[in-house]
Amino acid sequence: MLAYSAPRQDMQFVLKDFLDSEQHYANLSGCETVSLELLDAILDNAAKFAEEVVAPTFRTGDEQGCTFDNGRVTTPDGFAEAYRQWGEGGWQSLTIPAEEGGQGLPSSIGMFVNEMVGAANWAWSMYSGLSGAPVSCLLNGGTEELKQRFLPKLLSGEWGGTMCLTEAHCGSDVGLLRTKATDNGDGTWTVSGTKIFISGGEQDLTDNIIHAILARVEGAPEGTKGISLFIVPKIWVNEDGSLGDSNNVTCGSIEHKMGLNGSATCVMNYDGARGFMLGEENEGLKVMFKLMNFARIGTGLQGLTMCERSYQGAVAYAKERLQMRAISGPKNPDGPADPIIVHPDVRRMLMTQRAISEGSRAFLYWLSQQIDLSKHGSAEEAEQANALLEFLTPIAKGFCTETAQEVTYLGMQVFGGHGYIAEHGMEQVARDNRISTVYEGTTGIQALDLIGRKVMGSGGKLLQNFTKVIHLFCQEQQDNAEMAAFIPRLQELNAEWGTLTQQVGEGAMKNPDIIGSASVDYLMYSGYVTFAYIWARMALVAQQKLAAGEGDAAFYQAKVTTAKFYFQRLLPRTRALAESMVADPESIMALLEESF
Repeated sequence: MLAYSAPRQDMQFVLKDFLDSEQHYANLSGCETVSLELLDAILDNAAKFAEEVVAPTFRTGDEQGCTFDNGRVTTPDGFAEAYRQWGEGGWQSLTIPAEEGGQGLPSSIGMFVNEMVGAANWAWSMYSGLSGAPVSCLLNGGTEELKQRFLPKLLSGEWGGTMCLTEAHCGSDVGLLRTKATDNGDGTWTVSGTKIFISGGEQDLTDNIIHAILARVEGAPEGTKGISLFIVPKIWVNEDGSLGDSNNVTCGSIEHKMGLNGSATCVMNYDGARGFMLGEENEGLKVMFKLMNFARIGTGLQGLTMCERSYQGAVAYAKERLQMRAISGPKNPDGPADPIIVHPDVRRMLMTQRAISEGSRAFLYWLSQQIDLSKHGSAEEAEQANALLEFLTPIAKGFCTETAQEVTYLGMQVFGGHGYIAEHGMEQVARDNRISTVYEGTTGIQALDLIGRKVMGSGGKLLQNFTKVIHLFCQEQQDNAEMAAFIPRLQELNAEWGTLTQQVGEGAMKNPDIIGSASVDYLMYSGYVTFAYIWARMALVAQQKLAAGEGDAAFYQAKVTTAKFYFQRLLPRTRALAESMVADPESIMALLEESF
């Protein structure tokens, strides 16, 4: 059965060598005491928790799934105990400000903890992840009284939480939602409606569940301008934080899904449930979007966790499985055949998995540092970090999940027929990952957000802000002979990025459909170029370590080799994307509807 081992060495490389976390935290206001020793302790303890407590629930969670009986959901064996240990270990409050009852550590520390726990069992980690939704909403839109009423039990893990946006008729178009809220005149509101696809909407892990719900006040404007945000507990919470009566919140059913069977995906009914408004009336999306942006990066993290899990399984199998002889001659002459890892096509698959997995980790961890800077940096650092996050978040969500589909497919392919068999776990990883391209807005929605709102909507400024970062890096390294395999190509693509953007923009002035027809190709192109920048930076760091004779030479050489593979074998995909994104949308739109 597929095992999980936290990739400590690569995580240490990204945190210490690539991102220089010690200096990063030293420069952050309020984070100066975060040392490498503290990072090591958190990483080791989180790895132990992920490997020993969460990972054993991976198989049972899929086989048993969640069961539904008369409004009650029972989670698989081991889930409740793991969640109890999670809460008691203080993991739920790790990155919450100290003044709000948390441990006050930077968001970037939560990123590597969440990677390990998510890779161990993403279905389980969704309960802890979604419990952060009402916490974020309370921090960004709650009064002091509401925070004191709800936060302590949410942060201790005694209560769980959800994020409730979707309704059956509107999906991602939240402006069409029908859930209603009525002012009770006493500081509370009555919420009525039905939400679907609510992860953890009902479960047996916690004593209470706090729902963050989007709803429309009677008489509010149509569309997204009339949406408000509410906190609604499953069981009423008294002013002193104690539990009261049931609050007319019920689970109507749970979905039967392709994967993530251990995560209860619920239909939730709010039949006159009482709650509290967060933020201002009709401005609920302002509060919710602060959560949504982080959630999109978190979904990109799901892609990384599935990549890592699939890669680990594929490598272990490829080293053990004996089949055929190497074209260049036997590599296991005393055995009946060679291990399949010696065959070039298997190596191609493993290297693709490796390049995407390690590239995703470095990219997402770097983005988590930008989140740190947006909160704790100087005014100038925060402005730059927010600009980078605004532009790169849809790329993180869209590209890291789309490429994860390829990685998990390749993991099954390395196993051959055995990859299709449940006992090996590879098909579960592929199934569990499949939803990642849909969560928090489909790839198409991310692509439209990128090219429409972020690029065209900013007049190209957000794109130029990032391409300038790449340009300055290339300038610094253009005379470095060791970087000759990377810098010229990165410079070329960085310039082409702007040219293609201009072509799409000019084409859209004549035919608006070109934005939609180009969008996903544009997002994937953007992702490959972004990863090229990340891989070039990692190659530079690894080369510097090799030149200085520091650390594990074989590890650093492998990093350089993987960077070259990425540039030679994966980055050329930009050629096809560049051609297709500027193609006339006629071939997409010309076919009559009745011809489908």
